[in-house]
Amino acid sequence: MNEMSGNGSESEVLPVQMGYESKFKFKCHKGVECFTKCCRGIDIMLTPYDILTMRKRLDLTSEQFLSIYTDLHLLESADLPVVTLKLLDDERKSCPFVQDEEGCLIYEDRPSTCRYYPLGMGSLSYTSDQEAGEDDDAFFFTVKEEHCLGFEEDEQWTVAQWREDQGVDIRDEVNAGWTNLIVRKKSVPKTIKLSEQSKQMFFLACYNIDKFRKFIFESTFLKRYKVDPKVVEEIRTDDIKLLQFGFEWLKATFFKDGEIMQPGQPPRPPQK
Repeated sequence: MNEMSGNGSESEVLPVQMGYESKFKFKCHKGVECFTKCCRGIDIMLTPYDILTMRKRLDLTSEQFLSIYTDLHLLESADLPVVTLKLLDDERKSCPFVQDEEGCLIYEDRPSTCRYYPLGMGSLSYTSDQEAGEDDDAFFFTVKEEHCLGFEEDEQWTVAQWREDQGVDIRDEVNAGWTNLIVRKKSVPKTIKLSEQSKQMFFLACYNIDKFRKFIFESTFLKRYKVDPKVVEEIRTDDIKLLQFGFEWLKATFFKDGEIMQPGQPPRPPQK
């Protein structure tokens, strides 16, 4: 299994499956010769929580952020829309938030993919534990790019320590419902395709959080769905609660599973 790295060479995904207590040595800092090379020519899929934190950092609405900084793709294995970070149109295809000397300009709010590096994460199958952010079936692996010198550093980590240090454990918990939807949809026979309306619903609830809130409170949504009044008040102002509500709504709509009741046909999502 190979991916193209930022400098056109191939990055090696080492075939050893790692668990939470597996150990590896790695450190990235301004003193390593390869600093920021991994931020060029890359595909960074953005999670819902990534978009939430990055657009807040940049003081943009979700729609503005999506328009300026992302590209839309179809994840064919799941038949679902996903967004990736739009790279600069320079010869190195650089991340728009990286500088050679200073590194990441939004480091505190960098995407989950950047936080995980040099680790990748996979799951052998769909399990209900994924919805709670606890996936015993999850495994990890190292991605060692030809240019990367971070593996030559002497700092040792377990996978669990790295995830905590980089803040991905919390992000994975917030994104668990989204991850669950993708993995679960992958398990459905490929002959079963989602309608364009369903894909719009997924995009709206997962990525365009501001427009999703308007959809809930300015359409007939709350008349068509039975939602706990306490939840209604929470999602009025709490973006994370709104994200997680959206994941539950999509689960109920796509898989007829969950606590959100549907007394009638769902309202149509607003056009993008």
